[in-house]
Amino acid sequence: MTNHLHHGDLPPNIDFGPSVAVDSETLGLIPHRDPLCVVQLSAGDGSAHLVQLDRNAYDAPNLKALLTDEKTLKIFHFARFDVAVFMQWLEVATTPIYCTKIASKLVRTYTDKHGLKDLAREFLGVDMSKQQQSSDWGAAELTDAQIAYAASDVLHLHALKEKLDAMLAREGRDALAQSCFDFLPTRAALDLAGWPDADIFAHA
Repeated sequence: MTNHLHHGDLPPNIDFGPSVAVDSETLGLIPHRDPLCVVQLSAGDGSAHLVQLDRNAYDAPNLKALLTDEKTLKIFHFARFDVAVFMQWLEVATTPIYCTKIASKLVRTYTDKHGLKDLAREFLGVDMSKQQQSSDWGAAELTDAQIAYAASDVLHLHALKEKLDAMLAREGRDALAQSCFDFLPTRAALDLAGWPDADIFAHA
């Protein structure tokens, strides 16, 4: 496993292939308040690329181009948050999208545990550490522990997608999942516009 840390932007010569696993680290859980600090990416090959963003400018054209490239599928766990964060701070609408949390909720109806740690344990036999989840991602220098934690969040998403795709197809819910994925940029826009909790489809 190799982790690469880049400052400011993603280098232009990295080929992630047809799909890239993506995650982000922020200073909190409110997208329009808490700044985006780090974006993690992996081609599913056991290596991860971390981009520590310049929060004074967010000038990252290579990263933004990848997030909006229609030919590259972006695989997330809980894409709703990351897509809203990218919309707020990078001013891009990420597409196309796959979300392992949504896929899990559509097929793993035998449990209410849909966290990344739960999926990695069940499908891959991997026990992920969440020790650094609440650390200071705005620090000028990231620790080795932070880098390892951030990388771990994207290293398994390709394998999890493969497992979940098989279950979605088996249960005949793959088209429904795709519709949910396609709606995610709109869901993120609703979150940022002031409807994070309200169900606008509800009668009341």
